[in-house]
Amino acid sequence: MGLLESIPTHMDYHGQKLAEQIFQAVIVVFAAVGFVWGYYCEQFVQTIYILGAGFALSCLLTLPPWPIYRKNPVSWQKVVDRSEVTDTPSGKKSKRKDRSK
Repeated sequence: MGLLESIPTHMDYHGQKLAEQIFQAVIVVFAAVGFVWGYYCEQFVQTIYILGAGFALSCLLTLPPWPIYRKNPVSWQKVVDRSEVTDTPSGKKSKRKDRSK
């Protein structure tokens, strides 16, 4: 059980943006190459095969949380203990005039 918990499963926000850009670039390049090759061969199935290969490659590059996608972690605020927070006096009310008249 300890081995599974040690595997990182997150990406930071910059990593998500990079993964999206890589995904789009790979898909566009493979679509263009597939279209040209399919047109040259006069077989649409060749275009689909090449586009499918591009999709598989882009999934392999972008779906796992590779270390390249975890370089800018978000620094969260520290937990504040409720006993340290000072509450405002509960007996005071604001003195606003009623403007509904």
